[in-house]
Amino acid sequence: MPYKNFEEYNIKVTDDVREHFESILGDLGEDIEREGIQKTPERAAKAMLFLTQGYHQDPEQVLKSAMFKEEYDDMVIVKDIELYSLCEHHMLPFFGKAHIAYIPNGHIVGLSKLPRVVDIFARRLQVQERLTHDILECINDTLKPKGVAVVIEASHMCMMMRGVQKQNSVTTTSGFRGQFEKIETRTEFLRLITADLG
Repeated sequence: MPYKNFEEYNIKVTDDVREHFESILGDLGEDIEREGIQKTPERAAKAMLFLTQGYHQDPEQVLKSAMFKEEYDDMVIVKDIELYSLCEHHMLPFFGKAHIAYIPNGHIVGLSKLPRVVDIFARRLQVQERLTHDILECINDTLKPKGVAVVIEASHMCMMMRGVQKQNSVTTTSGFRGQFEKIETRTEFLRLITADLG
């Protein structure tokens, strides 16, 4: 990041990105002076900065800020974490939900921090496979639990709006470390995230 002051950085980048969007709209044949379009480059620039803010956030520090010593050593699951990201190939959205579990090893983490980690990695240009891996490794390296599991289910607009145009397809990716590499632990996790406990 070229600026230590993040507000200064946002102002500079927003202005630069706005000019690029203005140029793109003109190249596409749009009248950039049209009333409905005049503020679109600025809005698009601000939206893009919001959707990629994860580049400037540290997920490890988020986890470390809420780690607590605790002797609980059973599975902790946070499921149905909504996520929104942009695919790096077409810069179109993909969206869905993440399910995360870990088995503590002397420390637990504030539950809200797991969705925060998902958001930080999702707010970057991504592919679902790397997003799954990034979340998994961050939790594993920072908490050093006995095991960690991540499953992501997502729909990709690059498949739905263009290309093969398959509106009902869902992509599932998963990653497991430690005790979740054992089939019985993994099976329990998968059963719990698919069970209707209500």
